Amino acid sequence: MPSKELTIERLYASPSLNGPSPTGVKYSPDGTRVTFLKAREADSSRYDLWQFDVETGEQSMLVDSTLLEPEEVELSEEEKALRERKRIAGRKGIVSYDWGTADTILVPLGGNLHLVSLTETGAEPRQLTETDAFEYDARVSPGGNFVSFVRDGAVFVIELATGEERQITPDAEPGNAISYGVAEFVAQEEMSRYTGYWWSPDERHIAFTKVDESTVDIIERFDIKAEETTVIDQRYPRAGTKNALVELFVHNLDNGEDTSLTSVGPDTYLARVNWTGDSLWFQTVNRDQTEIRYNRAEGAPWQVSSPLTENQDKWINLSNDFVEMDEGVLLTTEETGYRHLAIAPKGSNASELRFLTSGDWAVESLKTVDQENGLAYFAGYADTPLEQHLYSVPLGGGEPTRITEAGKSWSVSMAPDGQSFVATSSAPNQPPQTGLYTAGGDLIAWVEENALNESHPYFQYLGAHAEPEFGTLEAEDGQTLYYSILKPADFDASRTYPAIVEVYGGPHVQTVDRDWESLSDQYLVRQGYVVFRLDNRGMANRGKAFEDVIYRQTGGPEVRDQLVGVDWLKSQPFVDPDRVAIQGWSYGGYMTLMTILQAPEGTFVAAVAGAPVTDWSLYDTFYTERYMDTPEDNPDGYDKSSVFYHLDRLETALPDLLLVHGMADDNVTFDNTTRLMAEMQQKGIVFDLMTYPGQRHGIRGEALQTHLMKTRMAFLNRQLKE
Repeated sequence: MPSKELTIERLYASPSLNGPSPTGVKYSPDGTRVTFLKAREADSSRYDLWQFDVETGEQSMLVDSTLLEPEEVELSEEEKALRERKRIAGRKGIVSYDWGTADTILVPLGGNLHLVSLTETGAEPRQLTETDAFEYDARVSPGGNFVSFVRDGAVFVIELATGEERQITPDAEPGNAISYGVAEFVAQEEMSRYTGYWWSPDERHIAFTKVDESTVDIIERFDIKAEETTVIDQRYPRAGTKNALVELFVHNLDNGEDTSLTSVGPDTYLARVNWTGDSLWFQTVNRDQTEIRYNRAEGAPWQVSSPLTENQDKWINLSNDFVEMDEGVLLTTEETGYRHLAIAPKGSNASELRFLTSGDWAVESLKTVDQENGLAYFAGYADTPLEQHLYSVPLGGGEPTRITEAGKSWSVSMAPDGQSFVATSSAPNQPPQTGLYTAGGDLIAWVEENALNESHPYFQYLGAHAEPEFGTLEAEDGQTLYYSILKPADFDASRTYPAIVEVYGGPHVQTVDRDWESLSDQYLVRQGYVVFRLDNRGMANRGKAFEDVIYRQTGGPEVRDQLVGVDWLKSQPFVDPDRVAIQGWSYGGYMTLMTILQAPEGTFVAAVAGAPVTDWSLYDTFYTERYMDTPEDNPDGYDKSSVFYHLDRLETALPDLLLVHGMADDNVTFDNTTRLMAEMQQKGIVFDLMTYPGQRHGIRGEALQTHLMKTRMAFLNRQLKE
């Protein structure tokens, strides 16, 4: 099959070469519609709200984002930060929505809230707010009678029947760093808790947080744009420093009374909050992150007890899995070394778990519980670590049953009644497809088939499409390491090729799996490169023993695993051992630096480190201390896990190095790179540098992504091409 030349410009242009891929998939409350956000063909960064009619199989645009927001609005700092935490900072238009009743949808857009009513003649929007302030974190109450949101650091509700707006928390106190109903920085960035308020199912109560960040150090961060520089006083709790103080209240909407349930911080975290009937469960985590405590507040007068705990020797991992059933609480725990489903019975034996799944494989997440048919549905890796699937398991005990098709990786959203699901799947030779399926896994209809036919934007490039080969290597402790290797489609075994090691290496991420990979890999192999990835110890979905190796010593075991992979790669007859490069972003940038600093001289000829952590004492508490403890408790570990420790002991020549960083990064702050720049300059180490004004932790937008890729390729081609 002939193949058109794939250019860098086309990689990031619209329409996306991946084809249409719905995001934010949700069922309507009555199950008659599946709604989702879909990017425009002419502008893949702008999203509109679409619907799929379950009965007819018809798909149509439900809400045109440009009708609600004719002109782009400058986002508030809170909204910018929230989108950055959710990794959707590059999107425009509708980026979130919330179902109310079966015929109402809440759409936040441009700092205002719109309630869309679905009528026989179409969607009719009604603007709920129109203020100079920016309303965010908006949602519809469980019964559809109210809309709630945060404005200027306080929680408000609007009664939809009357349009009456009322404030249910005190005013924020910016001068004292106090706000209400919001999630502090580490909750958003590291706990995936993006909110600070929660409705009760009967709409009578709202639980909310009071966040006091006056204890948190202020880090002066320069927000360097092309035309101006702003000094941002960011409350950023670096490892070993004080966290925010968080207090959890319950507000009674009938009488306006607030009841305090708990105060946590600076040495305890509020991790999760769940309503179950009249009770409120909230999970707290100690500063060492070795214990999750499940606390339960019974209905008024809100007496708090702690019937459940989970403990780990090294650290605990959070999950969102929590469902209260007749028998007890269904959750997931890593008590056995792998995350598995378990029921904590009600009563005095609540700590005696009854496990529904077991084995040397991991449950990824609980999807839903069908109590009527006695089944729990979950996503996991029972078949292979390379594929995530949907499974069911009897609540009464028995073996799990895989529901989704093998050979792909799946992401699933279950219907409210558990009788169907919407799933997105992909494979190395098939971009993401989204379909509606029965609970047994039979396809009912495509929501987005995304077939690789002649009308697909990637079709004209298929002739040179390469598929990865997978294999395993052995770590120093005998554990299995999975790798993938991608060769050019016109691979010639008699030739030798330059190779690029793509590295991430950090916890809670998996990069070697059987799905549709980044098309930047396809560009690399078309330029004559072999692309290699290896998931080292410390990474996700392989169990606690695999993860815990990095405890108190990041940048050591992971590097040794990557070098095992590089040694294997260089031993292949088709790889030129003198033309191997390594590159990564964020933790991958850190791993790039740590690997070239610890590798034997000549291992790599070039390296690209993007937005790297260079010293863990510069990173935040919840993430860093989970793996490293505090700098006070583990000074030797912090010292040896720092890039500067290895730079000071460097006795060999480094490969050519390109550093890249956004100049407004509020996650891995820019001083991680500026400190490294200064140290290398003092030592006379020559390096290349590319910085991006106004960009945060990710480099966003078609023009800048194109520029970044061109910068990388110009650098790599100079070093790797003969």
